Amino acid sequence: GSIPGEVLGLSTISIIFSLAHNQLSGSLPSQVGSLINLGELDLSYNKLMGPIPSSIGKCLVLERLSLAVNSFHGEIPLALGTLRGLQELDVSHNNLSGEIPSFLAQLTNLKYLNLSSNKLEGEVPKQGVFLNASAVFVFKNRNLCGGIAELNLPSCKSNTSKPLWTNKVRVIAIVTAVLSCFILCLCLFIFWYRRKKLKKNTSSIEFPFKHKFSMVSYGELLRASDGFSKINVIGKGRYGTVYKATTLEGGLVAVKVLNLGYRGASKSFVSECRTLGAIRHRNLVKIVNVCSSMDYHGNDFKALLYEYMANGSLESWLHQGNEENVEHEHEHGKLRHLGLMQRLDIAIDIASAIKYLHEVCSPKIVHGDLKPSNVLLDNEMIGRVGDFGLATISSPTKTDAMDIDDGNSSVVVRGSVGYVPPEYGMGDMVSTQGDMYSYGILLLEMLTGRRPTEETFKDHLNLHNFVKVALLDQVMEIVDLAIFNGESENDIERMRGCVASILKIGVACSMELPHDRMDVAEALKELHKKNIN
Repeated sequence: GSIPGEVLGLSTISIIFSLAHNQLSGSLPSQVGSLINLGELDLSYNKLMGPIPSSIGKCLVLERLSLAVNSFHGEIPLALGTLRGLQELDVSHNNLSGEIPSFLAQLTNLKYLNLSSNKLEGEVPKQGVFLNASAVFVFKNRNLCGGIAELNLPSCKSNTSKPLWTNKVRVIAIVTAVLSCFILCLCLFIFWYRRKKLKKNTSSIEFPFKHKFSMVSYGELLRASDGFSKINVIGKGRYGTVYKATTLEGGLVAVKVLNLGYRGASKSFVSECRTLGAIRHRNLVKIVNVCSSMDYHGNDFKALLYEYMANGSLESWLHQGNEENVEHEHEHGKLRHLGLMQRLDIAIDIASAIKYLHEVCSPKIVHGDLKPSNVLLDNEMIGRVGDFGLATISSPTKTDAMDIDDGNSSVVVRGSVGYVPPEYGMGDMVSTQGDMYSYGILLLEMLTGRRPTEETFKDHLNLHNFVKVALLDQVMEIVDLAIFNGESENDIERMRGCVASILKIGVACSMELPHDRMDVAEALKELHKKNIN
């Protein structure tokens, strides 16, 4: 019988789809173009007929295609030229006619090509896969000629029936060809120059990172994330989108695909590679692999693969029910509340990571963007600091350029609104004291459940001042009540002193002047002292 179009319309089919060695007849349905995640298609040894549908060019992930031993007729469709990842193509023993399309020589990944036993004619190309006689099969065709000597084809005869050109026509042809070459070279130079200018911040430092990470291909990531499906989106940030992906071994990873059209995205990629490639700590998110390649449309593609954090971000736990956390809650179900001890443990985890960056790493590393969405929680609810896209390797002689965070702001600052220390807005260079300000605000947010960007915080009122005033006699009125979920009144009363002490640490870390702020070692020491038991 024929192939049902409904079967080929299942875009979920991936890896391999084979109906070889059957008695299938009729034409190949155009729905074959729906198999966008398919890596191998084998329909050989059947009785299929008609032209090869051009919709097959939509199967961009296809690496192996076999339509051998059928009755397909017509020309080889130009749409096959879009299959940039194609490695093997077998259309032998059909009734295909016309010339061998030149695009087959442009498929750089093509390693095996069988066009034998058809009705093809014309000149065989001498580029690409056609340079390898052991990889190309063109025998038993109607009238093929040319190609490399190993193919044993006759030379192509020039058309002598046409009148010879006059000298005048030849001169015009030569001048036209020279001008065309000049214009083409000029266009290529302009394209190259613009591309080099666009990548000047990253081109010279991409390759040194290859020895630090295992490089993966675009095709592997495409399959692992089901074609970067929206269903697998687990987060969106300033520079890209994060997808959940499944490796060939069955493990889970988080894949951050950089939006290279956004200013600073390429610099963010380099910064994360440079920073996370040189450090290791239990409270830092680890980069597993890196992808720096091109997609199947020829566009630059960069992605970072991290350890998958099953419990999502601290942001999603502190602010449940908000629109930006709906997708995360849908994946993990109804999130339970974080108790005081859990929040204290996570605060200690974050401080431990900062202490490692500021005091153990040499030279020091400034994270530059500490906030709840950049703190992830693993299976054991251990806090991991991630997203080093704005990280700076500290240098006493270097003043780093600031990065744009808010496109509507007239001041160019490094970090995220609400967590940026005041001095950054004045043009001061990034510093470890800047990280401590962000950590202090983060600590206050963890205990109050209030974002520093809420509308109530404007003019001279901010989260720091709000908590500082409340510490006098209104501590329990500003605390996130979820901290006490399920606790008795006696336990809540015992917790009051611990909550106040932690809030004081947050206030001390987020003082307006850098030299007035508590350093990370002192903050970590004070947090370890707090015990609600």
